[in-house]
Amino acid sequence: MGILPPEEFWQALEQFNHQEFYACHDTLEALWMEATEPEKRFYQGILQIAVACYHLSNYNWRGAVILLGEGILRIRDYQPSYYGIDVTQLLTQSAELLKVLQQAGAEKIVEQLEGKGYRLPRIRRVHADA
Repeated sequence: MGILPPEEFWQALEQFNHQEFYACHDTLEALWMEATEPEKRFYQGILQIAVACYHLSNYNWRGAVILLGEGILRIRDYQPSYYGIDVTQLLTQSAELLKVLQQAGAEKIVEQLEGKGYRLPRIRRVHADA
C-alpha cells in the first residue's frame, strides 16, 4: 500500500497506547467521518476497540464485549499489517481480552479488573508493507 496515513492517525495510535481511549476515539472519529473505503472500515475497527477499552475502564462489561467483538470483525481482513501497524498482534490481544471478559462474565467484572486478570491491547508499528 503506497498511501501514507494522515498525521492524526499516528496521534490516535499514541493516544491508544497511552490508554487515552476517549481522546483516541475523538481523533479516529474525525478521520473515519471523512474517510472512504478501505480506510473507513479500518479506522472504525480500531475506534471500536478503543471504545471497548474505555467501557472497560468504567466497568461496562456489556459495552466492552460488544465493541471488542465488532472491532475485531472490522479489522480482521487487514492482516497481517496495514498502514504500518501490526494488525495481527492487535487482533490477537483484542481476542484474548474478549475471551477473558466473556469467561469472567458481567457479574465478575469488578473482581477481574481490580485483580488485573487482563491485559489491554497495544498497537505496534511495523515497517510498511509497500
